[in-house]
Amino acid sequence: MKSPPIWIAAARLRNRVPTQMRRCIPMYIAFICFILVVLNADMFNVNTKPANLFKRQASSQKPLRAGKGRGASTTFPKKIWQTWKVDPLSFDQRDALTAKTWTAKNPDYRYEVLTDNNDLTWIEQYYGPEGLNRQDIVDFYRNVNATIIKADLLRYLIMYAEGGVYADIDVEALKPVRRWVTDRFDEADVDMVIGVEIDQPQFKDHPILGKKSESFCQWTFMCKPRLPVMLHLVENIMAWLNGLAAQQGVSISDVHLDFDEVISGTGPSAFTAAILQEMNRVSGGHPITWDRFHEMDESKLVSRVLVLDVEAFAAGQGHSDSGNHNARGALVKHHYHASNWPSRHPRFRHPVYGEVERCNWDVDCVRKWDANIEMFKTLPPEEQEERIRQVQQPQLLPGIPAL
Repeated sequence: MKSPPIWIAAARLRNRVPTQMRRCIPMYIAFICFILVVLNADMFNVNTKPANLFKRQASSQKPLRAGKGRGASTTFPKKIWQTWKVDPLSFDQRDALTAKTWTAKNPDYRYEVLTDNNDLTWIEQYYGPEGLNRQDIVDFYRNVNATIIKADLLRYLIMYAEGGVYADIDVEALKPVRRWVTDRFDEADVDMVIGVEIDQPQFKDHPILGKKSESFCQWTFMCKPRLPVMLHLVENIMAWLNGLAAQQGVSISDVHLDFDEVISGTGPSAFTAAILQEMNRVSGGHPITWDRFHEMDESKLVSRVLVLDVEAFAAGQGHSDSGNHNARGALVKHHYHASNWPSRHPRFRHPVYGEVERCNWDVDCVRKWDANIEMFKTLPPEEQEERIRQVQQPQLLPGIPAL
């Protein structure tokens, strides 16, 4: 006996299934499909690139604000960053010994060095289309030629993207990083750790020393990632250098910069101004000036920025009551052997009386230098030229005739 045709079998089955159940079948099928899609959702994301993930996280993360809130990191990344001309395998002995102090005292921290050969690759990865998508920053960094400007920019860009500890290549670690935030403070309440470098407010109106007389140290500091102040600092530098290039009628790659322009444009003065501005923004209307940090005896937490006294990062300077490196509070030691950039961006040097910085912030020395400069201005041009000639003439030993 032959089986009935399929259409006859389907009709018989339809007649045996209650009408209400037949109406629910499409709903059952849709529900099963939904469950299958949810259980296999990961298969649709297997090709997501890490850089794209970083980009989505960066775009969705809220700026760090005062107080604990969503989007704020509770701990500092355990990363130590340095930048230099060559990679660590090519360090000379002096740099290698200094660098090893960071890894020896912080064995649980990741240590990384960006060099003249891989810095642009890093910038393109984190700030290009596959990262934070700030092509303007990538192009700006690529076009800057001044080594010191690139070095300052790079440290700020690193700290914004990844956070952690930044230290110049000639800075030695004296104490572990865990000593930077003492038990007096909750790390969750601190977004940044900085130290005083120069505390000489009596010179704040001096025509040369003024902008440098009140400043935080930027050869060593620590940040949590994506602090708005770091990005604002980078954007301030871009606007400043573009404006200076327009003023000089050249491209940013050909801008001429003297010592004070570097200090105020990208260095400690720019760093200090940006931090004070951010402190005032976060404080909610309570003015914060340098008076808060003058002659500090202990660390202060101000607008989520932990400010250490001058001895912490800048001991041994011979000014600002900075103490010495043997003190309990000294955390790092700056050797200055990599600080040769002033040779390319010279300080103001009077042709007779030299540089006021040689006074090293000694009040009597600075007053004498200022008085000499004012006196020189009153001399007739012929006498000015004669004094300059005398200074420039080689000093001869007794009994040795001039050639």
